[in-house]
Amino acid sequence: MNKGYLCLVLHSHLPFVRHPEHEDFLEEDWLYEAITETYIPLLWVFEKLVEDKIDFRVTMSLTPTLISMLTDPLLQERYSKHINKLIELSHREIERTSWQPEFQHLAIMYLNLFCRARDTFEHHRRNLVLGFKRLQDLGKLEIITCGATHGYFPLMDVHKESVRAQLKVAVDHYERNLGRKPRGIWLPECGYVPGHDELLREAGLKFFFTDSHGVLHGHPRPKYGVFAPVYCKNTGVACFSRDLESSKQVWSSIEGYPGDYNYREFYRDIGFDLEYDYIRPYIHPDGVRINTGIKYYRITGPADQKEAYNPHGARETAASHAGNFLFNRQKQVEYLYDFMGKKPMIVSPYDAELYGHWWFEGPQWLDFLIRKISCDQDTIRMITPSEYLAENPRNQVITPSMSSWGWKGYSEMWLQGSNDWIYRHLHEGSERMTELVHQYPHAGGLAQRALNQALRELLLAQSSDWAFILGTGTHTSYAVRRTKDHLLRFNRIYEDIRANNIDEEWLADIESKDNLFPDIDYRVHQ
Repeated sequence: MNKGYLCLVLHSHLPFVRHPEHEDFLEEDWLYEAITETYIPLLWVFEKLVEDKIDFRVTMSLTPTLISMLTDPLLQERYSKHINKLIELSHREIERTSWQPEFQHLAIMYLNLFCRARDTFEHHRRNLVLGFKRLQDLGKLEIITCGATHGYFPLMDVHKESVRAQLKVAVDHYERNLGRKPRGIWLPECGYVPGHDELLREAGLKFFFTDSHGVLHGHPRPKYGVFAPVYCKNTGVACFSRDLESSKQVWSSIEGYPGDYNYREFYRDIGFDLEYDYIRPYIHPDGVRINTGIKYYRITGPADQKEAYNPHGARETAASHAGNFLFNRQKQVEYLYDFMGKKPMIVSPYDAELYGHWWFEGPQWLDFLIRKISCDQDTIRMITPSEYLAENPRNQVITPSMSSWGWKGYSEMWLQGSNDWIYRHLHEGSERMTELVHQYPHAGGLAQRALNQALRELLLAQSSDWAFILGTGTHTSYAVRRTKDHLLRFNRIYEDIRANNIDEEWLADIESKDNLFPDIDYRVHQ
């Protein structure tokens, strides 16, 4: 008889980056890297577990923007070209390293990985969402949704119409792509404001997640801390909260597993290490050096001197770390079970891109962990939020506190000197969108197309990714451009509708560029 539960949550998200007006666009590589290094390797792990009849449960978000990109024919074709170019590069690397055996076997490893990734991509008809959907249909994954464009809800609270639209569009989009309604949601950036659970209930959502302090600072204080979900007062929507101990053990590059010296060094890539003339055909056409994904060194230590990567040694380390994680969770569960008098639930959420992209061995670690949980012990059982609530329907009722994850835990990453200028324009856009809905409640034809596109542009401008990028100081010019472009497009549509002077050719152009949510209905913004 198990004494507690482990709920692993992988938050899979990328901002909507699609530029058909350019043959190659640098930021589109974010998607291609994530497909090769995270999403396909996770599919490999989960599908092999199913094949081996290893029972498991993992909760995973697929955000609407990510689903939109994974299902887009243009981006699918561009990814096919991307992976073929990596395969060509790895062939050249095998030749180049013929006198460097410590690197040549790694070049062969990358060739095999890239070829296998291409085969997996084609096997799923270039639509990886189908692979994850199958795993959910088998009962192994619980896929949850997110805000339509990952808008940061606490800073949108002054216009609940926009929060409602983010939720409604997300739920409808999920159902169209996954064939069922979502039960739960990953609130963008874990941003919660008391009262938003009412909007979640309106959208048909049963549960959400907060960072630890969202529940610990709730009222009244939670009897079981973060080790049991709570119900929000008046709505009955369940709130699950992060366990800091298990989370930090994995995600911290300093104190956690990914910083182990045997693991692959992320920051040494041949896109930057090799001679420019040699690597030039495989970087961006503008000549900007980029990561190729081919990396030959292990972390080694804190100094700049690095040693060659040893995949076998790294794999053994991943197995050891999986065993260590399980041992710590067993001891944690045993202690909490005796202390609480009931089975605790350990909620361990991570950005999915940690697994494979940032931490190359992450998918291996996950595979080892799941197999050990299934075969080597009976203290812990993996569970999804929906399964837990079905088995444990009685839970404490509290009001969680306003909270987020990230720097300091209360929105500062998304509201500081570098990005605070965004919000006056987003709020004005929300007011204008509500005005349009009220003035044109039954629009059809060209006016309806324009109103639908206005909502798309507003949603895209609201993405928390742009504020986050400005806060971190990376890719800032792109984040500024995206914010301004979507707001300017929205305002032009607003003015054109008000003046009854819609430019159909211009509208068709931006419809083709910002083409997500094809079935959107502008009336949800109210």
